[in-house]
Amino acid sequence: MAAALPAQAQVTVLTSIKPLQLIAAAVEDGVGTADVLLPPGASPHNYALRPSDVRKVGEVDLLYWIGPDMEGFLPRVLKTRSKTTVAVQDLPGLKLRRFAQDSQSHADDADEHDHDHRPGSLDAHLWLSTFNARVIAARMAADLAAADPANAARYQSNAKAFGDRLDGVDSRIQARVDAIKGKPYFVFHEAFDYFEDAYGLKHTGVFSVAAEVQPGAQHVAAMRARLQEAGKTCVFSEPPMRPRLAETLTAGLPVKLAELDALGGYNEATSTGYELLIEKLGNDLAGCLESL
Repeated sequence: MAAALPAQAQVTVLTSIKPLQLIAAAVEDGVGTADVLLPPGASPHNYALRPSDVRKVGEVDLLYWIGPDMEGFLPRVLKTRSKTTVAVQDLPGLKLRRFAQDSQSHADDADEHDHDHRPGSLDAHLWLSTFNARVIAARMAADLAAADPANAARYQSNAKAFGDRLDGVDSRIQARVDAIKGKPYFVFHEAFDYFEDAYGLKHTGVFSVAAEVQPGAQHVAAMRARLQEAGKTCVFSEPPMRPRLAETLTAGLPVKLAELDALGGYNEATSTGYELLIEKLGNDLAGCLESL
């Protein structure tokens, strides 16, 4: 591939979502800057590509996406792409999870499964594991080194430094969340299992309903009963939109509504952007539970 690039040409990199752009930014630090397809606030599950997006997908040298289990809008346009494309979910060495067939999160309510995530299907939120982020960074560094040999050593050293910094991030998050382990909390989207698994956490339940279906009174009553049983607790949604159900569900209960941003959509694409995304998750989760 390197031979096909003009001499001294900067390698163009495009990622589907912000977390992959942040990992690329760490690897490319001082050499280039990856572009990202999805704008802040857009959902990777159902994004509608613009004509300019389609052109960009076709032109870049290296393209990274999670895979068909996350960006269902991409496979069709990728069929026409001839340059290097990496579906991150297929990388060897990743630690992958699948959505539970029958977990405690859903044991009390058969309708409570996250409708975007069928039981048994791949949990594609794999970037929320710093172990996986290291694997992704190593692959990006190898691809960039092959495409741009003049900067190969820089890419490799950047990837190593990234991994070293993540060791510190892991230690800080673990220290922060250790004190709130066992405190109940709920989420509106089953997106955080990788993060929770890394630091010994587990949500108490998932309050998820299909966007096009309003939950019935019986369903809402069952969810409120779970919150009442939990007592003081936090319910986390994801920016930019808080579910309309949130206020109804928590009215009059000792429940705090807060946010966890799995995508870090508004983070700057800097060499430490991924670390900030992960550390903010830990701080936001612990901060709400500590305040109860």
